[in-house]
Amino acid sequence: MVSADADLGNTSGSPALGLWSLLALGINGIVGVGIFFTPNLVAALVPGERGVLVYGLTLLALLPVALCYAKLGSRFDKDGGPYVWACSAFGERVGFVVGFAAYASAVLSTAAVIAGLGEYTAPLLGFSHDKRLFSLLAAVVFALVASVGLRPSAWVWSSLTVAKLSPLLLLVAIYLLGAHASVGSPPSTGGVAWGRAVLVLVFPMQGFEIVPVPGSHVRSASRAIPIATIFSLVLCAGLYALLHWACVRSLPNLARVDAPLIATASSLGGARLAGLVSAGSNVSAVGIAFGMMAMTPRYLSALETTGGNAASAFLAAETGQQVPRRALFVTLVLVVVLLSVGALGRLFVLSSVAVLFQYSVSVLSLAYLAVTRQHGLTLREGASAPLALLALGLVARAVEVGELVVMAGILAVAVLLWFVRVRLRR
Repeated sequence: MVSADADLGNTSGSPALGLWSLLALGINGIVGVGIFFTPNLVAALVPGERGVLVYGLTLLALLPVALCYAKLGSRFDKDGGPYVWACSAFGERVGFVVGFAAYASAVLSTAAVIAGLGEYTAPLLGFSHDKRLFSLLAAVVFALVASVGLRPSAWVWSSLTVAKLSPLLLLVAIYLLGAHASVGSPPSTGGVAWGRAVLVLVFPMQGFEIVPVPGSHVRSASRAIPIATIFSLVLCAGLYALLHWACVRSLPNLARVDAPLIATASSLGGARLAGLVSAGSNVSAVGIAFGMMAMTPRYLSALETTGGNAASAFLAAETGQQVPRRALFVTLVLVVVLLSVGALGRLFVLSSVAVLFQYSVSVLSLAYLAVTRQHGLTLREGASAPLALLALGLVARAVEVGELVVMAGILAVAVLLWFVRVRLRR
């Protein structure tokens, strides 16, 4: 593949990311703070062991989407993922709206995760009364580390991925190898909300879409991107299902437990295992926050490249270490502003809604490019698009009106910025 590094001012030579770094990026992007706090939410919507099926349903809904991302990611050697694909299929105007929505979702999610990091990790490090200050400092530190270079960033997120997975895998192993009787679940007093439960799980199971974003920096991208995209989703879904099973079998009132994985660890292995899982939740928050801080600026730098011409793109210019530092600085400023405003936990579901929009347009991009046989895509390779659209439609039925209104506001801002951009370019 022809690298886009030259257009972006990158003179560092060979691409920095291989298959294992990319797989770690995908797993790190999926396994964040969500899984530590969503089993109770799922249990409230689908009680008992049936809740394990929700993870399978969510995997079935997202797997066709992941296949679309894998196909598209293997055909493009530019950073930006959904923005690049939408531009190629539907033109720069639609691409800009999609790219802005993806960037806005990523910024909101990054700020929310770092805010959560301040809420749960700050007290452990002596910042009980300065949680917001801790979050702000964490954002600055993550940005500084990401600015060093793409290769060091890959080493950091790979190491954090191993560190965050270790206690989770240990918890699953202790449960599977031990003889633990089921505590049973209280009888359900309401209906089973399968659709809403799947929508709730979209947040902790999203993240595979970040794999194609640094497309111009991947070695053997046509092979590495599809493998990392699909396997990161499948492996994490399997791990999540096992964790939920352990929670259901260990906690009689799972729906009422605020920190279900930690409570399950305490039930199965005592205070020591609970401490490990608690530490893992903090490492997980650090890992996903850093990964998002490192990748989110690449959505913005991709938006700055107009019609494939990066020569005049201020934000797209990269250092010799393959980092768009100006885009990184803008992203840091936005995250700091959001962190200064207040609590951001409510934005998790909104992030899921924005990601569903991004998924939908990416799937439509694959369908169009496959029908028109562009970029080497064939009808056979676009066969996953109809299944993906059907699955996304079923999931989107659980979205509430207020969430749609906020999403519409994000798209309206994107359209306004597009017209401002057009006027400035005249």
